[in-house]
Amino acid sequence: MDILALNCGSSSVKYQLFDWDRKEVIAKGMVERVIIGDSFIIHEVPGRETYREESECPDHQVAIHLIIRILTSEAHGVLSDINSISAVGHRVVHGGEKFTCSVLIDEQVLDAVKEVQHLAPLHNPPNIAGIEAAQALLPQVPHVAIFDTAFHQTMPEYAFLYPLPYDWYENFGVRRYGFHGTSHLYVSKRAAVLLGKPAAECNIVTMHIGNGVSHAAIKNGISVDTSMGLTPLEGAVMGTRCGDIDPAIPAFMMQRENLSAKEIDSILNKKSGVLGITGRFTDRRDVIEHAEQGDRLCQLALDIEAYRLKKYIGSYMAAVGRLDAVVFTAGVGEMGWPIREKAIEGLEQLGIVLDKERNKGAMTRKRETLITTDDSPVKVYVIPTDEELVFTEDVVAILDGTYTDHMQFEYTFARPDFVRK
Repeated sequence: MDILALNCGSSSVKYQLFDWDRKEVIAKGMVERVIIGDSFIIHEVPGRETYREESECPDHQVAIHLIIRILTSEAHGVLSDINSISAVGHRVVHGGEKFTCSVLIDEQVLDAVKEVQHLAPLHNPPNIAGIEAAQALLPQVPHVAIFDTAFHQTMPEYAFLYPLPYDWYENFGVRRYGFHGTSHLYVSKRAAVLLGKPAAECNIVTMHIGNGVSHAAIKNGISVDTSMGLTPLEGAVMGTRCGDIDPAIPAFMMQRENLSAKEIDSILNKKSGVLGITGRFTDRRDVIEHAEQGDRLCQLALDIEAYRLKKYIGSYMAAVGRLDAVVFTAGVGEMGWPIREKAIEGLEQLGIVLDKERNKGAMTRKRETLITTDDSPVKVYVIPTDEELVFTEDVVAILDGTYTDHMQFEYTFARPDFVRK
């Protein structure tokens, strides 16, 4: 059974084809510059050279058609025909309060996703476009929605509500939702395995650090708080997003610079964060390299980001009580050892004792690594995330009728004998 996972962004479509019977990825890739022109696909198959093809994709349906063509092509494909695809899993960034788990997509589900697209205007519209495009091209197979927000729907009311007029929540859904849920789910389950304890007995702080950054406080296996809020703008310092700031700043700068609401929103989302401080970089590899060469603003950006990470670790320790582990994941979390070191050092009084050599050696996206000392009361792990595997397992379980709440459902990666391929 081959499961296709799709992640449709505003100008890109990521995909992965997973052979469920053999439990391995057989192809993955991305179509970039969808809609905006000069589109191309990068297609990867294990054991083969990466293939690139330029092909104009004026919309998501054309992009998904391109993916299917490449997957079934004689020269570069891995499928004999399109009917080899058994089901499609779709990433949906925002499910509002309507969805607490992955669901089979029907007309009512799609309508419900459309009803909350105002909560994620940059993300949900392309997610919806991708679903409709894939349904048109693959009408014969089931389609499943996997929501970024679902994992965090266990947060208590006092954690997800803002101290704002209550009717804003009742009438407009203004509350904390959280994102990167599949990543936080995956790495927290893996951390429980590494700790040798059931997930329901683990208290963990998970730190997903890429261009987008979010953290989760996980108590007894479930999310009780998370750093992103109504939108992915709140929380940690990110590649281009500001994260937590004084809420009076936007109005102040709108008056000073005569900016519109749309302009200030664009600045906070696309021109702030690491890019805002350095003035030229979002990729932390560039920031680290230039900081080492003496660039003051790059060093300042690293210091600001690490300081915010440190504060989130401390505040989430207070939220969960006894802490078992901290987990770093995603591109920067898995590869950025200087940022991890800056975020962790000085936390010995909280039971976190960093092993600097282990931390420096954890520079791979393929291995799970302990980066604290053996006698550190709180363990810190670097765990490569695998959101697509969560997609795949949810899809298969829904098709089999075995899917349930993640604390009851047994994912393969939550088993002690799981081996990452």
